[in-house]
Amino acid sequence: MDKVTQQQIEDGLAQPATRRSFLGKSALLGLTGAGVSFGLAACKENGGAAAPAASASAKAAGGELGHEVQPGQLDDYYHFSSGGHSGEARILGLPSGRTLRRIPVFNIDPMVGWGITNESKAIMGTKADGSLKYTTGDTHHVHGSYKDGIYDGRWLFINDKMHGRLARIRMDTMECDKIIELPNIQGFHGIFPDKCDPVDPKINYTTRVFCGAEFHIPLPNDGRDLGDPSKWGCLFTCVDAASMEVRWQVRVDGNMDLVATSYDGKLAASNQYNVENGADLASMMSAERDACVFFDVARIEALVKAGKFTTIGGSKVPVVDGRKAANPDAKTAVTCYVPVGKNPHGVNASPDGKYFVCSGKLSPTATVIELALVQKWFAGELKDARDAVVAEPEIGLGPLHTAFDGKGNAYTTLFLDSQIVKWNVDKAIAHFKGDKTAKVVMDRIDVHYQPGHGYSSMGETKEADGKYYNSGNKFSKDRFLPVGPLHSETEQLINISGEKMKLISDHTAYPEPHDGIMVRRDLVKTRQIYHMDDFANAVKTPADSRVERKGNKVSIFLMSQAPNYSMPIIKVKKGDEVTLTLTNHDKVEDLTHGCAIPTHNVNFIVNPQETKSVTFKTDKPGAYWIYCTHFCHALHLEMRSRLLVEG
Repeated sequence: MDKVTQQQIEDGLAQPATRRSFLGKSALLGLTGAGVSFGLAACKENGGAAAPAASASAKAAGGELGHEVQPGQLDDYYHFSSGGHSGEARILGLPSGRTLRRIPVFNIDPMVGWGITNESKAIMGTKADGSLKYTTGDTHHVHGSYKDGIYDGRWLFINDKMHGRLARIRMDTMECDKIIELPNIQGFHGIFPDKCDPVDPKINYTTRVFCGAEFHIPLPNDGRDLGDPSKWGCLFTCVDAASMEVRWQVRVDGNMDLVATSYDGKLAASNQYNVENGADLASMMSAERDACVFFDVARIEALVKAGKFTTIGGSKVPVVDGRKAANPDAKTAVTCYVPVGKNPHGVNASPDGKYFVCSGKLSPTATVIELALVQKWFAGELKDARDAVVAEPEIGLGPLHTAFDGKGNAYTTLFLDSQIVKWNVDKAIAHFKGDKTAKVVMDRIDVHYQPGHGYSSMGETKEADGKYYNSGNKFSKDRFLPVGPLHSETEQLINISGEKMKLISDHTAYPEPHDGIMVRRDLVKTRQIYHMDDFANAVKTPADSRVERKGNKVSIFLMSQAPNYSMPIIKVKKGDEVTLTLTNHDKVEDLTHGCAIPTHNVNFIVNPQETKSVTFKTDKPGAYWIYCTHFCHALHLEMRSRLLVEG
């Protein structure tokens, strides 16, 4: 049997042993008596079962794009979505709408042990006693890292609006590897990675993540100025994508909703409501227009480098003042406030890199801002920031978010009209210039019922392909079987490849997802097994399986290899603090083992060649079966060890 290395697998020169071939052979051996010896499951082949046939795009009657993906075929897109109240991210396949995975981020998930294992707790953050600092989250927006203006398959970034946290997900394993808490902010809502360095165009990949805060708070928020909201502030934050450390913050006027970045890396922006800086609903509604605030990234970083910043409270993060009053000269300003429709909701970048579009929400319009004109304002060559607006078409009631098809058309959700409206950007510009014959609105389609976020296939990249549009809807009360007072929500998939939009399917969504992205499947490269050497605490050989005691602290080092754990009996004492480290020695793709211990709140999995650990107290004498929770073998039910707690 030829030896297959992990590097060969990752280079595409070989395939790991498949679960199908493993189960077919090792199960037979196990049932004839040979499978009880530790080490059987190391059986491995070069190759394995044939991969499913490549999927062609799903087709409906007449050859049009459809949603049905035949058994054994693959979806064309990954749909990465936020999970809302759950604090997780979700992966669906499109166009089928099949749920592929839920990625725990800010939530506890016993299936994978997230929030239970020591490794996940270290990422999530703990209190002094080792318990989780937070057990809840509120995810709204998920975006991928870029190279050359398209997704590069490295990372996903997702926000926690509730606790002001930013998380990073590795796209090769679809697991969260870093979470940070942003200082000096509350209501962290908008998020977007940069696509290129603001100074060096050779750095044409994501190096920063921009985060917009929505709520004004006292600065610092330590009990001062509680009775005087006029002194409160709001900050825009830049995080280093690689180190996940905060680079700098900018104080702004107004509340920030979503974030967008330019393809040349020079500008980031956030649409703003409450430019009045009000503290209640009435005072937030008095201005005729709100704004889209643009940030000149290079200028901000030059000020930080020159030491022209302040800090807030105990935070050492540099803070630059980006309020209008502090930036009277456009030639030195770090921010540009472009007036847009009242209470805008959403800002999105067109695939050609020319425009940002804000929706009005309380205005029936969308505002098109030309980025070249914003740059002219920063150069002192444009008198009024409002002159950067090149179109403001009236498109319908309650416009929220805009997507693009790469053919010059925009698609905006209309919350109050319960529609998606398709309109043409160039014709909107022509109409704004005075051509009243220009037909701006191209099509409308009803959705069910109040659409929030909407996004198109590859629509936030320069390779927007104009095939599918996903409408994320609220109040979808009669689309599915009723399940009590709280109903499923709807992700409705629309074919946008032709002149007319066509609704082709409904997908259920557990409440309450927000934003998402559609990524071509060829851009996502997942790994199939781990490197054991990546884990410093890996239990590498049977001889390393052991129990160590230091006072009442006990360390158990255990291996799993179907259908066995490496130690059948483990003895500890009542009152011990036990750390169990488990390494999965199987090398078969998808051959995952679970580990659960009754009454001890332990439940997690280890993937092939992975190591995880848990720490728990043994507070009651007795016998407790350590058992595998994830089906792994014909003798899966027999895969157990005995934890004996002596009094």
